[in-house]
Amino acid sequence: MTDEKNLHDEAEEIRAETAADAPELAEHDHLAELHKQLDDANAKALYAAAELQNARRRMDKELADTRSFATAGFARDILTVKDHLERAVAHVPASAREGETNSFIEGIEATLRELDAVLSRNGVERIAAKGLPLDPHKHQAMVEIPTGDAEPGTVVEEMQAGYELRGRLLRPALVGVAKAG
Repeated sequence: MTDEKNLHDEAEEIRAETAADAPELAEHDHLAELHKQLDDANAKALYAAAELQNARRRMDKELADTRSFATAGFARDILTVKDHLERAVAHVPASAREGETNSFIEGIEATLRELDAVLSRNGVERIAAKGLPLDPHKHQAMVEIPTGDAEPGTVVEEMQAGYELRGRLLRPALVGVAKAG
C-alpha cells in the first residue's frame, strides 16, 4: 500500500506541477494568438489602404479623361460644319475669285483658318492619311483604287479628313487605298 500511496502522491505532485505550468502555457498560447490576430489586422489594413489608393487613382484618371474628352461630341459636330465650308470653298470657280466676290471667298477662307486654330487649341488634330499605309485604327477604307504608282495598301485618296482629340480617335479618315493594278 505504501507503493500505491507513493504513486498516488507522485501523481498528485505531477498534477500540481502541470497545473502550475498550465497558466504559463495558456498565457503563451493566448499571446501567440493575439500576435496572429494583430498581424492579420495589419495585413487587412495595408490591403484596404492600397485598395483605397488605387480607387482614388482610378477616380482621378476618370475625372481627367472626362474633362479632356467632354467636348468630343461638340467637336464632331463642328467638324461637319468645317467640312461643308471646305467643300463650298473648293467648288468656287476661278472666275469668282476676281472682282467683288473675291473678298467674300477670302472671308470664308479666313473663317476656316480661325476654325482650324480653335480646334487645334482645343486638342483636335487632323489625322495624316495620304501616302501612308492604311491604319485601320485611324483610316476607314472606302474604295480600292487600282494604281501602279503606290504600294498596295497605301492611302492614295482622302475623301474626308479624319481627326483625333488629344490622341483619341474622334473620326476616322475616309480614304481610297491602292491595290495592285
